[in-house]
Amino acid sequence: MSKREITVLTDVSLITCIVQRGIADTIVKAAQEAGAQGATIHYARGEGIRERLGILALAVEVDKEVINIVVAKDQADRIFERMYIAGNLDTPGMGLIYLTPLDKAATYIPEEIVEKLEKEEAGAKSAAVSNQ
Repeated sequence: MSKREITVLTDVSLITCIVQRGIADTIVKAAQEAGAQGATIHYARGEGIRERLGILALAVEVDKEVINIVVAKDQADRIFERMYIAGNLDTPGMGLIYLTPLDKAATYIPEEIVEKLEKEEAGAKSAAVSNQ
């Protein structure tokens, strides 16, 4: 029986962005241009006072797109800002974005990337020791 190992990522954050339907592709493209590797998009239905304020009591569009992107902590601020700008989230009613630090995350990571990360970590530790 083969031994299975879990590679746990600890320096990651989750960016969640909730926007009007049809805008997610633009936001994801901006995030990828800023360094994000990928995104998960799913659909949701919003509920709140805005839905009751339509003209002549007609409902305002409630369908939403929810974007989730896991990013390295050192990239989080840059990607967050690009997503905010791409989604025009400084405009009332356009959506919401928030950043959540993750304690740990796990997924398949190719062996060559794990080795590269281990070498970088070892190099950083030896540099820190030589600077002392």
